[in-house]
Amino acid sequence: VQLQAFGGGLVQTGGSLRLSCAASGRVFGQYTMGWFRQAPGKERDFVAAISWRGGSTRYADSVEGRCTISRDNAKNTVNLQVNNLKPEDTAVYYCAADWSVGIETMARAYEYWGQGTLVTVSS
Repeated sequence: VQLQAFGGGLVQTGGSLRLSCAASGRVFGQYTMGWFRQAPGKERDFVAAISWRGGSTRYADSVEGRCTISRDNAKNTVNLQVNNLKPEDTAVYYCAADWSVGIETMARAYEYWGQGTLVTVSS
């Protein structure tokens, strides 16, 4: 599976962004998809994930209520809508694919990664 994330940019505090991840290669619809983020000098943290059919989602506490993850298996895409952005949301956001049934929040569980897209939130 090849993944490419896009949609990042510079936004003001309180703004919104919609990140997208396009997948190609093996059957996208059979993977749990996740979003992670990594701020400068910090570890890569879990943001959100969605099961392969889209029936289950999970969010990090830091984004709960501000994020919505969705997927379109027909278009091989997964999206992350982030609202009410805060300066602490500034990071490189990565999409990832995990060949498993359940939703994993650990980065090491994901086998495939996109190149990342930078989100900068100005105060």
